[in-house]
Amino acid sequence: MTHSANPFGQVLVALVTPMMADGEVDWPAVEKHIDDVITGGADGIVVTGTTGETSTLTDAEKLKLVEVGKSVSSGRAKIITGGGSNETAHAIELYKASEKAGADGIMIVTPYYNKPTQAGILTHFRLVADATDLPVILYDIPGRTGVPIKYETILRLAKHPNILAVKDAKGDFSEVSRVLNQTDLLYFSGDDANVLPHLSIGAAGLIGVTANITSAPYRAIVDAVNRGDLTTATAAHQKLEPLVRAVMTHVPGTVSAKYILHGLGRISSPRVRLPLVGPEEWEAALIEDELDLVKDIQGADFSNFRPDRNAAAGGALPKVHGTTR
Repeated sequence: MTHSANPFGQVLVALVTPMMADGEVDWPAVEKHIDDVITGGADGIVVTGTTGETSTLTDAEKLKLVEVGKSVSSGRAKIITGGGSNETAHAIELYKASEKAGADGIMIVTPYYNKPTQAGILTHFRLVADATDLPVILYDIPGRTGVPIKYETILRLAKHPNILAVKDAKGDFSEVSRVLNQTDLLYFSGDDANVLPHLSIGAAGLIGVTANITSAPYRAIVDAVNRGDLTTATAAHQKLEPLVRAVMTHVPGTVSAKYILHGLGRISSPRVRLPLVGPEEWEAALIEDELDLVKDIQGADFSNFRPDRNAAAGGALPKVHGTTR
């Protein structure tokens, strides 16, 4: 089904933040990468999310990513800012500044590390949503935050006029169906392996890590589901499976996506910021073995793939720490 009231797009890329070998953001590479994924079929970009290494980005970098995204997209894709903060006051100010920088929407993650009660989660989301006129995506990822957004809390949050969507990385399909039945919330698949199952029960789209490598197959899957062609969608899903496995199962998705993009010659360095590090030899070997199984995927030609394990080794220690206001 198509979602005419969807202000975010359907094929959203959880964008990596390309960096140079010293860990500083490679801004020309950021521009090129945003253009690449939009050209491939993305109609939404989530900058400064988990995959963008939000935990180690400064606020200034986060805001510049919004500005660069808006400039490069030139209206071709929505720019959503993710990340936020586990400090409510900081999150409010960051999202206000992101709105001024031109963001088309915001994605608010459940406060991490604090492990708030559901009442605390409800208050955090409401206060942040109150502080902006932008449409809001709730990001439910208990594997990273330690706390799920419970069903009853989602129903209460759905009544807020600015809260329009949920990015689901919880994988509880029965709960997704219940929420879709009882609210007008849009759902986005936050698990690359479950994009088609989510879409098949009514999700609006996806926010994907593997889409950094190629967004074209996800465009094909979404378009096929929109027109009711499950056969075509399933075939594309099955072809994507080894690439999804390469990106999502051996090391954090940010690390593998950068390793692969660098091996394809699409970014200048595979470097990530500490405490993330590049894949160890055995992890790199597993990623490369999975990539050997990737066949006939639009936008992902591995015939000239040249991985550089040495360039990916270790992690960078940036000059300015990420919590600098």
